[in-house]
Amino acid sequence: MTRVWDVPVRDATRVRDARLAAEGAAALAGLDAERTQDAVLVATELTTNLLKHAHGGRLLVEAVAPAVPHEDATAVVQIAAVDHGPGMPDVAAALRDGFSTAGSLGAGLGTCRRLADDFDVHSADGRGTVALARVGAAHRPAGPPVAARAGGINLPLAGAEWSGDAWTCVRAGDRLTLLLADGLGHGPEAARASGAAVGEVRRWADLPPAEVLRRLHDALRGTRGAAVAVAQLDLRLGELRFAGVGNVGARLREGGTWRSLVSRPGIVGAHRPATIPESRAPWSADRLLILYTDGLPSRWTPPDDPRLGTADPAVTAAVAVRDAGSSARPMRDDTAVAVLAPTPPERR
Repeated sequence: MTRVWDVPVRDATRVRDARLAAEGAAALAGLDAERTQDAVLVATELTTNLLKHAHGGRLLVEAVAPAVPHEDATAVVQIAAVDHGPGMPDVAAALRDGFSTAGSLGAGLGTCRRLADDFDVHSADGRGTVALARVGAAHRPAGPPVAARAGGINLPLAGAEWSGDAWTCVRAGDRLTLLLADGLGHGPEAARASGAAVGEVRRWADLPPAEVLRRLHDALRGTRGAAVAVAQLDLRLGELRFAGVGNVGARLREGGTWRSLVSRPGIVGAHRPATIPESRAPWSADRLLILYTDGLPSRWTPPDDPRLGTADPAVTAAVAVRDAGSSARPMRDDTAVAVLAPTPPERR
């Protein structure tokens, strides 16, 4: 089951909630006391930053798969600060210690970058900022460099404790498998269904996507069932394969154009289609894959900012969720977005 701490940041009283969220996610990720405190400090700094510079926003905290998973990968704490504020005119300057536009010491974002295993910021003038950090174990083994990395954002309906959507990314040999599941309905029972899909996919990550879905159908029979999309990148061949059942969307960017990858109607665990076709496409540096649940509006379009081509994939996911919703157009269901993106050459 996916536990997400969705902290609305409106005033300074929410700093305590952010700290408690980081502690809770750190316990789920199995972090030691030192790294737990690092996660707490990052959450505190990002929350304070929301109040000082964006006049509020939201903090999303959960235990997730690392951006570049390997066979022995363990969960990390992901902390995302999302706002609709004025944006940062110079992100590079804001990351330097001593830089401040609010009369403070200007050490917040620099501190976050030093403490986190991964840290990235995206900002657009007049549209807002996303700052994202991941904090893992103190001695987390480093996986071998790969040509792609994954990330996602999960937003429970109306700030609920559990999300009926879930995502993960696992590696088995040369295959990197990204899964996004949307449990039928919402609430704890939906969370159990999507959580079962996430828990089981590791067992079958060496199989092609269509076969993964067949195995998951049997594993989810005792649940409500879920819509599930599976994207698998063969790192050796440089080929992406996709299969989906139910209302989970997929958009693949090839160069400057986007195309939809089609899922078959059905519910994994309840009504599996007789055949599950797979889509295939070559993977290269200009590709970007976005999987998303039906919490996004029907007319949602992928973000078009070219800077997202080298951003952390979870930042891209957060920008997509932020820009698709507003106070005037609230989400009507749990919403999750998972992204598979090329690894920039400097990070390999």
